[in-house]
Amino acid sequence: MIDIQWLDEPEDHDFDAAEKYLSLIASPHQRVHPTVNLLRTTVILDHQKAKDILRASNLPLLDINNTHVARDIRKVRDGKKLSPILLIRGNAFEGLRLQIADGYHRVCACYHLDENTDIPCLVGDWTGAKS
Repeated sequence: MIDIQWLDEPEDHDFDAAEKYLSLIASPHQRVHPTVNLLRTTVILDHQKAKDILRASNLPLLDINNTHVARDIRKVRDGKKLSPILLIRGNAFEGLRLQIADGYHRVCACYHLDENTDIPCLVGDWTGAKS
């Protein structure tokens, strides 16, 4: 089993990337900015298994040869720390799936190494006015 090393908290550019992605699926000013700002202030990391994150997001497992997945696997094997991922909670009653706001490639890399990998993540809820 490979020991995956993690940073203590996400990096600033992870939040920027999350905001760019989420702006594609929700109103940036009404929903995205307040949601990402709330994530930035979240201090407690949750831990979720790679397999559960993929199931809840309903996203496909990216191939091990995907450039970004392969890069993250190399980082793990080189003993470099990965950044925790950013998640926006889904709502099964409203048909909303979990959003991997940042870290999809890291989730897939971890899954390929061990689907039961516990991944540190910040989990938030959508906030702000509905758009």
